[in-house]
Amino acid sequence: MPKGFFHVPKAVNEPVKSYAPNSPEKAAVLAAYKKMWNETIDVPNYIGNEEIRTGNTKSMSAPHDHQHVVGTYHLAEKKHIEKAIASALEARKKWANMAWEQRAAIFLKAAELIAGPYRARINAATMIAQSKTIYQAEIDASCELIDFLRYNVEFMTQIYNDQPKSISDVWNRVEYRPLEGFVYAITPFNFTAIAANLPASAALMGNTVVWKPSDSQVFSAKIIIDVFKEAGVPDGVINVVFGDPVMITDTILSHPDFAGVHYTGSTFVFKEIWKKIGNNIHTYKTYPKIVGETGGKDFVLAHPSANVKQVVTGITRGAFEFQGQKCSAASRAYIPKSLWPAVSAQLITDVKSMKMGSPEDFGNFITAVIHEGSFDKLAKAIDQAKADTDAEIIVGGNYDKSKGYFIEPTVIVTTNPKYATMETELFGPVMTIYVYDDKKWAETLELVDGTSEYALTGAIFSQDRYAIEEATLALQNCAGNFYINDKPTGAVVGMQPFGGARASGTNDKAGSMQNLLRWVSPRTIKETFVTPEDYRYPFLGEL
Repeated sequence: MPKGFFHVPKAVNEPVKSYAPNSPEKAAVLAAYKKMWNETIDVPNYIGNEEIRTGNTKSMSAPHDHQHVVGTYHLAEKKHIEKAIASALEARKKWANMAWEQRAAIFLKAAELIAGPYRARINAATMIAQSKTIYQAEIDASCELIDFLRYNVEFMTQIYNDQPKSISDVWNRVEYRPLEGFVYAITPFNFTAIAANLPASAALMGNTVVWKPSDSQVFSAKIIIDVFKEAGVPDGVINVVFGDPVMITDTILSHPDFAGVHYTGSTFVFKEIWKKIGNNIHTYKTYPKIVGETGGKDFVLAHPSANVKQVVTGITRGAFEFQGQKCSAASRAYIPKSLWPAVSAQLITDVKSMKMGSPEDFGNFITAVIHEGSFDKLAKAIDQAKADTDAEIIVGGNYDKSKGYFIEPTVIVTTNPKYATMETELFGPVMTIYVYDDKKWAETLELVDGTSEYALTGAIFSQDRYAIEEATLALQNCAGNFYINDKPTGAVVGMQPFGGARASGTNDKAGSMQNLLRWVSPRTIKETFVTPEDYRYPFLGEL
């Protein structure tokens, strides 16, 4: 509950820098990239006020140059996870009772550190660790993360300011307490912003956290840790551990003070976590909050009235930016026969023009996928499409992992609307297209809705407002983020709260007030000023 109420700086979205030739930001990020590339960092576990190095380490390499080691990180043992839990519970005693404006100031400072002195470093780290182009790193590690931190503070003040009605002799108020216990944050490799926001959003609301970053994102996670420490996050509020995910998760989920999980990752893992929580439900002091954003099989649907160039740009940007490794990335498309000749010609031309290589070369649009496991899965799907009679690769289809995990942007055309790559999430630069009969628009809407178990994002392109209205209604359950005449990626904090349903998660909308409400346990307080002193009501008459 706030100890005072103040106006905080109004959140504004961080402008995206251009990184144009000869710009100061380009020079700064390339200098940071080269410096970090030539260093070898050592990342410990951060538990309470300790940096714990176990000696059991794994190396970190860039996906676009997997033989080049940029650092090592230490793997925790079960005793370290137990220590992290104890540290979080001890820190909660002070953190949960800290005035809300003091917590707000810490994370607002973190936003300004990223906007200023840390910007080049966190972008360069994301380019190295996750093989993002500078533009993809800028909109993620800088702009989106800054927006999360700023807007979360604004959303928090709105939540605290939401109070019930009172009357002259009764004062009613709601206290937004943190959860009783600790929160477990599990973050993915693909967005540095998500890696920071999942523990930070819970911590902002007064919770303490045990955070396990992805093994493939530790390098840029280290910059997040540095920022939080400099911003003033107290020891024990966000404890960071690395290691065997099953051991870490089992240890945490078996603890009676486990109060919630904030997760982004695969659907299968999230379901397994949910099942373990259910099996342990009699162990917990409180019912845990389960918040997760998982997979997607996101679509682009073109109506016969659509603009061809807009459709093609929606596909190429939506499917191939960051090598298709976004939960929101387009991976299936439905194009009417009347537009297909023009769409296919433009699509082939655009894809062939894309340069692929290291993100250090700003002329590259495509870089590497995250690791060998991802590469092998994508290569297998591409090879299968080459062999199948109901699929044809019209552009791309090559791959090479000799230096980095490079998969060409690949477009498959299928005559089977339920072809494997129309249904299965691949998480890579592979787009599958089904060409439908113009007269079967209504049937195609049903097809789009019924093809995938996921319901994260989707886009329609049309110049016909009746068709837009029909599609918006027909597809209401298959995309938590629905785009009209735009690609299905690029949700902006404060503008398009992000999340989906079905097998895509709990749809708690990261970057919104809804998400922060999951990390509080409200307490209603009623104070009566003139308290009754006789049980009798007037209806009883005189006794």
